[in-house]
Amino acid sequence: MAEGTPLVKEQDADKPAVGEGALSRPDHPDRADRVDRRPRQRGPGLFTLVVMPSLVAVAGVSTFLALRSDHLSPGPSGGAGVTETVGGKVNGSYVPWLRKATRDCPVVTPAVLAAQIDQLSGWNDDTPSVSRQGIARFTDAQWKKWGRDDNGSGRSSPRDPVDAIMALGRQDCSLAREVTALRTRGTVNGDLVDLTLAAHTVGTDAVARAGRVPAAARDVLDEVEARLAQYESLVRQNPEATEVPTASALMSAPLRTPTVTSAFGRREHPLTGVTKLHTGVDFGGPQGALVSAARSGRVEFAGMTPAYGNRVVIHHGTIAGKRLETTYSHLSAIQVVPGQSVSVGSPVGRVGSTGLSTGPHLHFEVLLDGQYVDPMPWLTPTG
Repeated sequence: MAEGTPLVKEQDADKPAVGEGALSRPDHPDRADRVDRRPRQRGPGLFTLVVMPSLVAVAGVSTFLALRSDHLSPGPSGGAGVTETVGGKVNGSYVPWLRKATRDCPVVTPAVLAAQIDQLSGWNDDTPSVSRQGIARFTDAQWKKWGRDDNGSGRSSPRDPVDAIMALGRQDCSLAREVTALRTRGTVNGDLVDLTLAAHTVGTDAVARAGRVPAAARDVLDEVEARLAQYESLVRQNPEATEVPTASALMSAPLRTPTVTSAFGRREHPLTGVTKLHTGVDFGGPQGALVSAARSGRVEFAGMTPAYGNRVVIHHGTIAGKRLETTYSHLSAIQVVPGQSVSVGSPVGRVGSTGLSTGPHLHFEVLLDGQYVDPMPWLTPTG
């Protein structure tokens, strides 16, 4: 289980960098008096020969550190000609790496990953903590698990921004799969992005025990959310790749007449008012209408959950090596049991409005390797 990562506050950019404080302190007055009382002293003296060069060297190092911490150098991919920045902290040269880090993880978008790094460190790879390093604040143990030499520099380092971006993406995507599995089975409830960030902050076990985002993680989520819009703007011209199923992966519609009332994607929840990822497609239908299996498979879960109400999860084997599942929620009745084999078109249940629902409908989801994807490309055009 992934270890939670507590928030580490970065050094204030307005405060002096390491070594600058020495420059602001005046020389000891007693030493200055002793030098002034030596009228016969010849030559530059001890202060000029020894102390002054040291202070100049410290000033140079301090200036370098301050510049390095306030402005990350352009990323090795796409750095040329990229001028757009977010708050002077990071420019568009890192967007390709943010996209690559989240390519197989629809829950964690490039903008979410960038906002999370901003919350963790302000994109500042200097830290007062000796145990947490780089822009993603990895511990040695975490880096041993998630860190790689992703940009081919010859070494893997949490202080290399590209290595850190890719490592945090791997860690977050692993956490996203864990909380998705918990939510699919009704163990936890909430937005998958929020649950993933909470798992990163306090650990997946704490999220599972709470059944939702624990209070201890709420401040971190609020801080990430406050930073999200600016990074969404930065990556808007770099949309995520869409998973396109092969012809053999197409499914039948779970309702006789599938009328979409709410599509896959970010939306404002009609009951909570919270904007988050709508992880499936809502099909309108009359109370009690037949819900059928979209593809042959085996029932993994069939039961009541707090948010989804009566819910069925079917495992359909693998497609191109990736695990494929479908879910059917808010049912008024369940007509299958766990472990039961079903064929395409077999009865699964009846349309209803159980759980968090505003009226009779079917919430239908498709999961590929534990990640929610848009169900519509998977359904045959004729239903």
